[in-house]
Amino acid sequence: MPRKQLHLNAFLMSTGHHEASWRLPESHAEADSDLEHYKNLARIAERGRLDSLFFADGPVLAGDPGRRPAAKLEPTLLLTALAAVTEHIGLIATASTSYNEPYNLARRFASLDHISGGRAGWNIVTTAGADAARNFGLDDTPLHRDRYRRAAEFVEVSTKLWDSWADDAVVADKEAGVHARADRVRGIAHTGEFFRVDGPLNVQRPPQGYPLLVQAGSSESGKDFAARYAEAVFTAQQTLQEGIAFYADVKGRAEALGRNPDGVKILPGIVPVIGDTEAEARELDAELDRLIVPEYAKRQLAATLGLDPADLHLDRELPDGLPDEDEIEGAKSRYTLVVELARRERLTVRELIGRLGGGRGHRTFAGTAEQVADTIEHWFESGAADGFNIMPAVLPSGLEAFVDRVVPLLQERGLFRTEYTGATLREHYGLPRPANRLFDTVDAGRGHTGIGLAVPAPV
Repeated sequence: MPRKQLHLNAFLMSTGHHEASWRLPESHAEADSDLEHYKNLARIAERGRLDSLFFADGPVLAGDPGRRPAAKLEPTLLLTALAAVTEHIGLIATASTSYNEPYNLARRFASLDHISGGRAGWNIVTTAGADAARNFGLDDTPLHRDRYRRAAEFVEVSTKLWDSWADDAVVADKEAGVHARADRVRGIAHTGEFFRVDGPLNVQRPPQGYPLLVQAGSSESGKDFAARYAEAVFTAQQTLQEGIAFYADVKGRAEALGRNPDGVKILPGIVPVIGDTEAEARELDAELDRLIVPEYAKRQLAATLGLDPADLHLDRELPDGLPDEDEIEGAKSRYTLVVELARRERLTVRELIGRLGGGRGHRTFAGTAEQVADTIEHWFESGAADGFNIMPAVLPSGLEAFVDRVVPLLQERGLFRTEYTGATLREHYGLPRPANRLFDTVDAGRGHTGIGLAVPAPV
């Protein structure tokens, strides 16, 4: 009997996830806005038969631009360009429900899915931070609970819009002069707490039905949202025990909502630093940490913790009296992860900055290709992950090392595909195409995708 298969995504960020990667002699310091750089990365990832490319995003200049390359090309536009130079690999873009509108965003992802032949995915985020809010005429971040209520309605409206064209709407009957059957294209007449949208969408139903729905929050609200809507969950987990607990928690919540837990893929991030020997890998990791500019990093850490940088001293541990997660209105789960890591290992601020420099809270691992493959297999077999978001510390070399040295080991162990067998991102994930809730009679929440969406009454 074949072994269960891993899912592996390439999470790409300019010169790499380590904040000092741009300072290495090999790095292209202006890679963040260079399309050719990303084309090369896309081809490398597809050579490794990875499930997808993934781009994080936010509607704000993140961090101090003096610290590291900070520019970000808009990801749905970037992935549209990358769709033209790839054939199989999935294309996942992050987009905020706090600072977009459902009609425009549903149209954008439907367009990407059509252009790529069914390879689009949407990483749904709610966006914390007053700096983002002020770019949209707000004084501060909306409350955490309000952001998630808006996100839930946003997804409901988007999926209705994708369903506003029946799959058989377009007949293109030249003789009769009928391009599409008007009775197979419907408005959605949505009126809710946050949105009023008539529809229908001006793009026919995507090849996948819906783009793959991804979520990346790990707070209580985030886990509830993931259990109801997500088909893949990107998460940061530092220890195997924490990974197992998170995996069981989200799958259990999904099952309690009537979903098949196998339809929710849990994918922690991992930052692998790979060397011919463990000592070589550790030296590369240490070299990157030596290139961190502490004052930049201290300001970023202070912002994450809601502190004044003057409250942090590089050679002391975090100060006492930090607020609980319930008191945080920003990125709750990341705040808790950082504080718990520092407290558990009694790290000084300088040491904590080094631990966060490679992956901002995601697990970093320096070792040989065999050790990286062993770690991935152990988490997978222990029930802590269905796969991983691979976050190379340095690009392109870190991605090349993973594809050329780790992937073959996972393939030899029967854990990862040797060839693509599906055409769409949903097929890579082993997920069915969702039924159309406006035109099909099958309940998409149970009979098809398992996404916990309410079935709307016919319009």
